[in-house]
Amino acid sequence: MTNAAAPADLLARIDRLESIEAIRQLAGKYSLSLDMRDLDAHVNLFAPDIRVGREKVGRAHLKAWVDDTLRDQFSGTSHHLGQHIIEFTDPDHAIGVVYSKNEHETGPEWVIMQMLYWDDYERIDGRWYFRRRLPCYWYATDLNKPPIGDRKMRWPGREPYQGTFHDLFPSWNAFWAARPDKAQLPEVAEPAPLECFLKTLRRGAPDPRIRVR
Repeated sequence: MTNAAAPADLLARIDRLESIEAIRQLAGKYSLSLDMRDLDAHVNLFAPDIRVGREKVGRAHLKAWVDDTLRDQFSGTSHHLGQHIIEFTDPDHAIGVVYSKNEHETGPEWVIMQMLYWDDYERIDGRWYFRRRLPCYWYATDLNKPPIGDRKMRWPGREPYQGTFHDLFPSWNAFWAARPDKAQLPEVAEPAPLECFLKTLRRGAPDPRIRVR
C-alpha cells in the first residue's frame, strides 16, 4: 500500500509516532550539545524566533545568554534524562515533561540536581523545535550534603531557596492538605482524556515563576 492509498487515520498515526521520536531526540540533543558546549548545535534546537527574556528574540541572543551562564558558573555539566511524556495539541504543536538528573562542577563543589522541564514543541517546515523550556527544580546541593528540609536549592555562594519542582501540579499541595477518612474508600476521578493527561494534572495552574541561578 502506498502512502497515497493509505487511510488518512493511518497516516496521522504514523506521523504522530514519528513526531514523538523526533521530540525525544530533541531532548537528548539538548543535553548532549549543552554538556559538550556546542552552542550552535544547542541553540539550533530552538525555534528561530525563540524569545530570550522579556525583550530579546532569536538564537543569537539565546547563544549569548547560554554562553555567559556556562562560563560564569560551571566548569562541566552532565544531564541525564528520565521519563518523557509528550502530548499533542495539534499535529504541529505538542507539550511535554522531561525529568533530568544533573551534575555540575562549580568551583570547589560538585553539585547534583533533580529537576524537570515543562516544554512546548513546534514543528516548523517539517522539523520539530523547542518553542519554550521551563526548568522546574527540586533540589541542587553538594554531592556530600543531602538536601534534607526546606529550601533545597543550595548553590555555592548563594542563600538557599525553594525550587518550583512541584508548582506545576496542584496535586502536591492538595495531597498534603487532605485528611482522608480511612473508614471509607476514597473516590476515584475519571481517567484523563486522550492527549490530556498533562493538562488534567495541571488543573489550570499558572506557570511558576522560575528563579535564575
